[in-house]
Amino acid sequence: MDIDQLIAFERTVHEGSFSKAAWSLGIAQPTISARIRGLEQTVGGSLFHRGRTVKLTERGSSFLPYARRVIAALQEGLEAVRLAHSGERGRLAIGVLRSLTGRFLSPALGKFQKLYPEVECYVREGDHWQIVEMLADGVIELAVICYPILEPTLTDITPLLQFREKAILATSKRHPLAKQRRVTQMNIIEHAKPFMLLRWWQVTPMPIATLAAKAKHVADLPMNTGRFLLHDSLGMGFFTKMVILPDLEAGTVMELEVTDMQPIYRDTALVRLSRNTELSPAANNFVQLLQRQAEKQKVLLER
Repeated sequence: MDIDQLIAFERTVHEGSFSKAAWSLGIAQPTISARIRGLEQTVGGSLFHRGRTVKLTERGSSFLPYARRVIAALQEGLEAVRLAHSGERGRLAIGVLRSLTGRFLSPALGKFQKLYPEVECYVREGDHWQIVEMLADGVIELAVICYPILEPTLTDITPLLQFREKAILATSKRHPLAKQRRVTQMNIIEHAKPFMLLRWWQVTPMPIATLAAKAKHVADLPMNTGRFLLHDSLGMGFFTKMVILPDLEAGTVMELEVTDMQPIYRDTALVRLSRNTELSPAANNFVQLLQRQAEKQKVLLER
């Protein structure tokens, strides 16, 4: 018994004759007849009463629902394979820095879910090293992490997309320095109260480390905690623009230009393990969406 025999049987029942079944399948009538005979040999008796029209025997009537189930299961299986191959079904597993889950990842992920509703999305957030560990352990297929990686032993990572976002000095509009809009490093050292040392890097950028070493008051904080302090008119710190942008747009905080300091940036990348030579189709589709999102937000670095 093979699937062609089952399809020939089901189509003959549907069309009511061998000739019509053969025409609908695009094969010769003798081929249909041969397939039905082969199936009848397998089930041990006639499936049809043959005449000007064909009608099911009792044996055929009993067998028909099972034949249809097999055909349906095969069609479902073939469709599942097609969807998985095209990335329309499957699993997307990605880890991302906490500071990039909102304004950066969420729009791309939302669009991905609308385009591919049957893909199961598995998103984990954490700090740089937590995400690297998840990638190395195979928990996730893609990761957005700080890049380049400064740990020399980690050589099994390949960047797919690279991003750059500016770090800006932000403070409350009610802070005494807010009226100036342009400040010096000495202004920060003397008046930050506190100067927020915000953890969005692998290694603290030297200009920020220098300020933290000289500032009169320092608070070592996650960026989201720092945002709440700004809302309470406390302190200032260098936030990545993606994190602080909602507050800037809402007018609750403001950006200060540091006149005697070079711009500071955070570089990140969407990466995979080098030993995984091929991404899943779902992951490939997401990479394309994230690239368009990064281009729109003007944070994509040309490689």
